[in-house]
Amino acid sequence: MKGSSITEFFMPLEDPRVARTQRHAFQSIIVIAICAIVCGADSWVAVEEYGKAKLEWFKTFFLDLENDIASHDTFGRVFAALDPDKFCECFMKWIEYLAKTVLGDIISIDGKTLRKSFDKASSKAAIHMVSAWSSANQLVLGQIKTEDKSNEITAIPKLLELIVVKGAIVTIDAMGCQKKIVEKIIDKEADYVIGLKGNQGNLLEEVEDYFKYADSNNYAGITHDYYEEIDAGHGRIETRRVWSTGDIDWSEEKNKWKGLDSIVKVESTREIGDDKSVETRFYISSLDGTDAKKAHTAIRSHWGIENNLHWQLDVSFSEDQCRVREGYAAENFSTLRKIALSLLQKEKTAKCGINNKRLKAGWDERYLLKVLQI
Repeated sequence: MKGSSITEFFMPLEDPRVARTQRHAFQSIIVIAICAIVCGADSWVAVEEYGKAKLEWFKTFFLDLENDIASHDTFGRVFAALDPDKFCECFMKWIEYLAKTVLGDIISIDGKTLRKSFDKASSKAAIHMVSAWSSANQLVLGQIKTEDKSNEITAIPKLLELIVVKGAIVTIDAMGCQKKIVEKIIDKEADYVIGLKGNQGNLLEEVEDYFKYADSNNYAGITHDYYEEIDAGHGRIETRRVWSTGDIDWSEEKNKWKGLDSIVKVESTREIGDDKSVETRFYISSLDGTDAKKAHTAIRSHWGIENNLHWQLDVSFSEDQCRVREGYAAENFSTLRKIALSLLQKEKTAKCGINNKRLKAGWDERYLLKVLQI
């Protein structure tokens, strides 16, 4: 597809097949797979059928289709053999081109297991993808594979090494509350807001006790900031109260965490009819402790990776039901889904959800060209 900004970024990829088996052009396989998944395909069989249905349309572009559309087995074999790191590297370079500056952005990092990617026959575990989500750009900035959720701790620093975060705020849940991760964020010239849990010695207990003391004394003599936000609708009222303070010189842990400048307490109260629940969470941060609203914005934005990425992948792309698993295919299919989702989220003229955008792209070739930015 001449003139397509996206296809240019995938040109450096090397065909993993031996020359004698290359009946279908490698770039055509990549382009057709991307288009098919944008338009609703969720399996290699669906990719093949989409390609056949759109064969005449594809022939109007500069694609080598001398042997028509590849079979689903060919699509499967190519993506099972394709180097997933190189494929993801091309994807991230394209995202870097699309994204505006991350200065002031909130970048959320979290993992998701591809549930049906396990293979009992070969004792292959389901793969776990850790992604970085840009709140400002509404794009996946990068991803990295781990063998299981526990390995997020080692994967996050590697992911941070791959992406640009300078000037942004990085948010991670309590799984990522690790000194090496904090150090990597500061070394990359970014700030952080990270959830606390009981896996870091006495830190959580110290922070909880300090806020109990501060509350009991109404924060007398403590430099701090407070912010409150109320959401109401559909019979639900949610009140979020946020306290932040940089008054942490008392903590023995302060100098063990690079850039640590404040601690944050968030109390969320949810009321539905007569039912009321209260949840309290604590965070460490490199942000100034006198701006509770900024800390709250970062914490709230972290849910964007769940709502705008993980939820969309499950609901709009049926990721949890996908049984693609041979070789590197599951990891590469994950990248294809994120390419498609990023393209669909960047397209703003259609005022409908991702599912309906996929349908529209499949029905209307002119709209598909908009999505592909051609």
